[in-house]
Amino acid sequence: MKLTKHIANIITSCRILCSMGILCFPAFSPEFYTMYFLCGFSDMIDGTIARKTNAVSEFGSKLDTVADLVFVVVCLIKLLPMIHIPIWLWIWISAIAVIKIANIVWGFVRKKRLVSVHTVLNKITGVALFLLPLTLTFIKPTYTIFAVCCLATVAAIQEGYGVVKERDVV
Repeated sequence: MKLTKHIANIITSCRILCSMGILCFPAFSPEFYTMYFLCGFSDMIDGTIARKTNAVSEFGSKLDTVADLVFVVVCLIKLLPMIHIPIWLWIWISAIAVIKIANIVWGFVRKKRLVSVHTVLNKITGVALFLLPLTLTFIKPTYTIFAVCCLATVAAIQEGYGVVKERDVV
């Protein structure tokens, strides 16, 4: 098989490794940001490369989801101890997580497989989440987290609507 068919998955796999590498560096250090940006860049290009090389696959889609999950968990491990988040924001974040989990469960019940809804608002929320750590050293975290929670709430509800109505279900 041609290497071209595997480049996107190799890039996605590198994101998992770079995510784990983030754990080796202090939060907000130049090394942290270097690894962080590598993860973000790989997330932007892997899907594009898969489409351009006609290498889109279910495995690649699932690998991308796993890479995203690893990246998010690692970032939470590194960043949460560094910032103060009021309890009301924790409750809101938890509610968003419950909605997202309910969407996954409902999609699985309806389709008998894991489904995801790719909306523009989900992508915008992802970009906002990616940019959030870049703001934490000069903007009060409550403000930036509030803005991201607003986006994430609407995106999660829109995603749930898509799952229920079976729109844009991939």
